[in-house]
Amino acid sequence: MIPMGSVLAAVVTAAALIAPAAPAVADGLPGSIEIPCAADILRQSADWYLPTRPARGLIWLQHGFARSNANVADLAQTFADAGYLVFAPSLPFLNLSGCTMQNLGDNTAFLNNVAALLSGDPTGALGVSLAAAVGPGRDVPVIPREFVFVGHSAGAEAVEYVADRLRTNAPQVWAGLRGLVLLDPVMSFLGDNTDRALGELDATGLPILAVAGSPSWCNSFGSGTAALQRDLHRPFVGVRLRGGSHTDAEGASSDALGELLCGTPVSANVNALHRLALGWTHDFFAGTTTPDYYPSAAASVAAVPDAQVLYGS
Repeated sequence: MIPMGSVLAAVVTAAALIAPAAPAVADGLPGSIEIPCAADILRQSADWYLPTRPARGLIWLQHGFARSNANVADLAQTFADAGYLVFAPSLPFLNLSGCTMQNLGDNTAFLNNVAALLSGDPTGALGVSLAAAVGPGRDVPVIPREFVFVGHSAGAEAVEYVADRLRTNAPQVWAGLRGLVLLDPVMSFLGDNTDRALGELDATGLPILAVAGSPSWCNSFGSGTAALQRDLHRPFVGVRLRGGSHTDAEGASSDALGELLCGTPVSANVNALHRLALGWTHDFFAGTTTPDYYPSAAASVAAVPDAQVLYGS
């Protein structure tokens, strides 16, 4: 007679062999980044998300007004699980020296310093930040020279400005920028950073697409989306999710304050936003146009058939 223990062991072993392996999950690593601010240096929180395979590209993911990188962790993890190295810094929304993500007077000097982080120098602040987050005893991944900027809310204006700054001041770095994904973009109440940046970027052909929510207080009644449609002379500039909340970009990373002020993320819209953000990003890097993510002859986008198609001017 075969001992019962041996039978159970055999069953457990067989089950383990035939059970599907759990999908690999990218690493999320807390860290920091040093950014010059007037005569000082700001040390800001900066999370890194490392894919489980060689990175397909770098994603700079910027949170919205009065939020932090913790509020885009869900989206950052989604990008990393899809194979991208993700850099998600927290940028100030109040600073006496004007070093803020959104424009409260003139934040362009600070945003110029943010642009300088992307110099491509492996010994620069970005490389130092990544190495420190990875820590000793592990291989530090190479930061890709091709990248996409993704900005939510006021973070969208920041990535627009930085993209245009690279165009004018760092042509070698600019050559690696593959596109912008804007998530319910919002213009600053002061200044013209959005209009100037988009006006200059329009002629370059750089892919710029947005997933917008319904007009509300939290997106300044669609100010950033209206600017996109006004400043880009292109047939397609994105979609507006019907019933979309400003916090859809934050998804599971939103919090009580965000939901109280700006609405609760709708799971269907969060999924749609992830689908489009990833789909467009894949296309930006590959130089392809996947039909499901762009309008058909019927003026709808197959991946989000209920969404309103947004056109440029």
